[in-house]
Amino acid sequence: MGKGGQDDGKKGVETPISNFPAWARSVQECEAEFKVSAKYGLRSDEVLARREIYGLNELEKHSGPSIWHLVLEQFNDTLVRILLVAAVVSFVLAWCDGDEGGEMGITAFVEPLVIFLILIVNAIVGVWQENNAEKALEALKEIQSEHATVTRDGELIPNLPAKELVPGDIVELKVGDKVPADLRILHLISSTVRVEQASLTGENAAVNKTNHVVESEDIDIQGKECMVFAGTTVVNGSCVCLVTQTGMNTEIGKIHSQIHEASQSEEDTPLKKKLNEFGEVLTAIIGVICAVVWLINVKYFLTWEYVDGWPSNFKFSFEKCTYYFEIAVALAVAAIPEGLPAVITTCLALGTRKMAQKNALVRKLPSVETLGCTTVICSDKTGTLTTNQMSVVRLVAMGRWTDTLRTFKVDGTTYNPRDGKIHEWPSSDMDANLQIIAKIAAVCNDSSISQSGHHFVTSGMPTEAALKVLVEKMGLPGDCDTSLVDSDDILKCCKWWNEMAQRVATLEFDRIRKSMGVIVKSKSGTNCLLVKGAVENLLERSSYIQLLDGSVVLLDDRSKSLILDALHDMSTNQLRCLGFAYKDDLTEFATYDGEDHPAHKLLLDPSNYSSIETGLIFVGLVGLRDPPRKEVHKAIEDCRTAGIRVMVITGDNKETAEAICRDIGVFTLDEDIHSKSFTGKDFMSRSSNEKKSLLRQNGGLLFSRAEPRHKQEIVRLLKEDGEVVAMTGDGVNDAPALKMADIGIAMGIAGTEVAKEASDMVLADDNFNTIVAAVGEGRSIYNNMKAFIRYMISSNIGEVASIFLTAALGIPEGLIPVQLLWVNLVTDGPPATALGFNPPDKDIMKKPPRRSDDSLITAWILFRYMVIGLYVGIATVGIFIIWYTHGSFAGIDLSGDGHTLVTYSQLSNWGECSSWEGFKVAPFTAGARSFTFDDNPCDYFQTGKVKAMTLSLSVLVAIEMFNSLNALSEDGSLLSMPPWANPWLLLAMSISFGLHFLILYVPFLAQVFGIVPLSFNEWLLVLVVAFPVILIDEVLKFVGRCTNSSGAKRRPTKHKDE
Repeated sequence: MGKGGQDDGKKGVETPISNFPAWARSVQECEAEFKVSAKYGLRSDEVLARREIYGLNELEKHSGPSIWHLVLEQFNDTLVRILLVAAVVSFVLAWCDGDEGGEMGITAFVEPLVIFLILIVNAIVGVWQENNAEKALEALKEIQSEHATVTRDGELIPNLPAKELVPGDIVELKVGDKVPADLRILHLISSTVRVEQASLTGENAAVNKTNHVVESEDIDIQGKECMVFAGTTVVNGSCVCLVTQTGMNTEIGKIHSQIHEASQSEEDTPLKKKLNEFGEVLTAIIGVICAVVWLINVKYFLTWEYVDGWPSNFKFSFEKCTYYFEIAVALAVAAIPEGLPAVITTCLALGTRKMAQKNALVRKLPSVETLGCTTVICSDKTGTLTTNQMSVVRLVAMGRWTDTLRTFKVDGTTYNPRDGKIHEWPSSDMDANLQIIAKIAAVCNDSSISQSGHHFVTSGMPTEAALKVLVEKMGLPGDCDTSLVDSDDILKCCKWWNEMAQRVATLEFDRIRKSMGVIVKSKSGTNCLLVKGAVENLLERSSYIQLLDGSVVLLDDRSKSLILDALHDMSTNQLRCLGFAYKDDLTEFATYDGEDHPAHKLLLDPSNYSSIETGLIFVGLVGLRDPPRKEVHKAIEDCRTAGIRVMVITGDNKETAEAICRDIGVFTLDEDIHSKSFTGKDFMSRSSNEKKSLLRQNGGLLFSRAEPRHKQEIVRLLKEDGEVVAMTGDGVNDAPALKMADIGIAMGIAGTEVAKEASDMVLADDNFNTIVAAVGEGRSIYNNMKAFIRYMISSNIGEVASIFLTAALGIPEGLIPVQLLWVNLVTDGPPATALGFNPPDKDIMKKPPRRSDDSLITAWILFRYMVIGLYVGIATVGIFIIWYTHGSFAGIDLSGDGHTLVTYSQLSNWGECSSWEGFKVAPFTAGARSFTFDDNPCDYFQTGKVKAMTLSLSVLVAIEMFNSLNALSEDGSLLSMPPWANPWLLLAMSISFGLHFLILYVPFLAQVFGIVPLSFNEWLLVLVVAFPVILIDEVLKFVGRCTNSSGAKRRPTKHKDE
């Protein structure tokens, strides 16, 4: 039991884990190991002693990171840190300017305050998202039982809080109970016990439990037939059990640990990794450019003379030093695409809306982008690839003669009775043989079906529900009285048969005879026994067969062989088969009418059931299965075309899973799959290199009888190999792998809350096809994100080039930080967001997935943007110089405002203005404002530069609008993808120009941004200078198309260890 023998009473003593294999030991050995008697239970003092060792029977409460820790984590990002430094420096400079008599007004503080606001919003969103990360663990606790019926000190305690259980406790379970801990069944009170453990194992039907010893110690959860596990539900029978594991040592506790472990190792999305890499490169570039700018301008704030060959008489100007420091800060602001986080969030949010329309509900925004580079989809079988709704697909009835059978194909994949039909069904009245099959299927049945919206919900065994659907498809006999049932009832046929034959006793199913029987009383008052069960077992207890016309003849070897051949044929197609039989001659039960009848005592002992069910008349059999979804086959083909591998990981048995995989196209019908289909246990027994080698195979793979740890291991190995993994699941057992995968996808209808909370995306329709559609949407969104990221980064390169050229040429500052911030955040925002609406490529799902380490910006794209950026710099600085030095340009008159022209030499040496003799400047007008420089003509290069600055800013805005048209396609010309291909972009450009006009022509805003209104001629000059950016990029695109005329070939996948 691994007790360790003692406890020092100190907090934090590690809970001992019992390695005792209770499933492989007899009841007596288990009682001896846990020092307990099933009849008496534990003594109160033993309970207290064991609680000291094992603690309470509850899952650990993992305290998540503190709110401050989460806040600080949001600043663990290179771009954010650069912004933070820029904001702090800007704030300090603004404060210092105010202290030294400068204008300490709103203008000086706009820039740092806006940057701080961006960082605060970013941190709030990040903290909110991460605060939801541990909800899967809370949902896991909700499926635990709260109470248990326990025997202690020889007394039965009916409602003991489940958390007080300890190993060795004796627990009684009955129908409807949630299992409170991991238990070893000691003995069955009822003839059978069935437990619904699909959420833990993935099995799509309730499993029978027994108290018999399992031969092997090393066996999967499904094989431990004498164990019941915490969180599962008893659906039939009652039993007495022994607690073997509690709290975190239970199977559900292990899943809890795995979820917590997986949540600690979550990785950044591919896009975030690339943006972080870009941020690091940007940091280096900014550092270099800032250093170069200072070196170029050091002569302006630090001078010295040489005496005897050594520098001396150093003169330092703090004012000019601060000025060039502000230029360095402007560089940082220009280089960082501040609007990028907001635009990415907006684009992803728009993507989630599109996906929601396709039934894919995205819980975590970055998942939208990650879907685009998914290379492997690990899918559960039950409920995702299949409907998780058992359906009868074949009905075999007796023929007119003893050597003939009739086989009917049954359509339909759901519990909707109107879904599908029976082929070659008799157009006239049902014959006697088909009628008795319908009667047995309807009456020897404990399930029910109800309609909830568009869904059909069942209670009871899925196989029995499928039989009821079959009865509805069979219809009613032609001469029946339909007044007994409601014509709108979805189970009207079943109701009619139950009216005709009312049940008076039930012979419950057990594992020995493998059948269930009911004694029914007909309208005429006679009793009849109806039986359904395993075909071989029914045939052994049958003496007769019923033919098509209702006549009963002896079951001979030929007829038996014919039925067994039909059974073999269906079994090889992985159909679950059920046979039907009845008996009219009931001897002592012929007049049975309830518990007061003398024969009732025979029903109290299940060992009598086999003798009652003898001398049966066999009537037919059906083949059932959990059918594949209709659209899955095409979705698998789409995945293959898109270069995405599909791996099926299921808790179901190997043969059934292989048959389904062949049906849906994961494997071809004649494919040799001995190296592609494994049980979880077989896969785990191999070496690490063998596992990786198997996972690298082309085509589909299948893993059956998989446990949670197997799923996690597969996901871990795939991720280690550089794959981007999407994992589907619906059960508690899937939660750790969902958490660990790059994209965890939970089922919305059949999924547990645990699975949903651990996932990144929820399928509203539980359909595999929806995943494939979402991958296509993810690829489209990524392409659009690349478009606006390229657009924003190219614009920022232009801004950096502009500031660098300004500093290098020594002319006055043409763009101030607050203007750059406005352009980056507001003016660039609408076009960048509109690029997220670019129409998807038609062949988007015919291309292989991109590699997660593919460059966001290739060397050629970077070169293109350096050329464009250089032109932006030349244009913005050029128009600044033109205004100061030219009265007209390209035939456009610029002298209307009366400003004074200077030479380029004067402009580049404006700092020496005070030493120029006879330098005078005439007044000029800008909008409603007049500027005079009688007191200090040198102010012409400071306050007088307002018109030149406005022209520079307007050229920058215009160029960036034209550049957004360039970003419509990475290599396609505007002739092949015209601007109206994305009308949202044209609207966004209009909004951006409108915002620019707003700050130009509203006096208060114009003062904040340090600009003035422009005349018509000046706007004409702006457009003439800005438009060539389209022509330049068209030439560069043409060169790009020529060098890549054969099309971009995707590099073969390289694994990390190759």
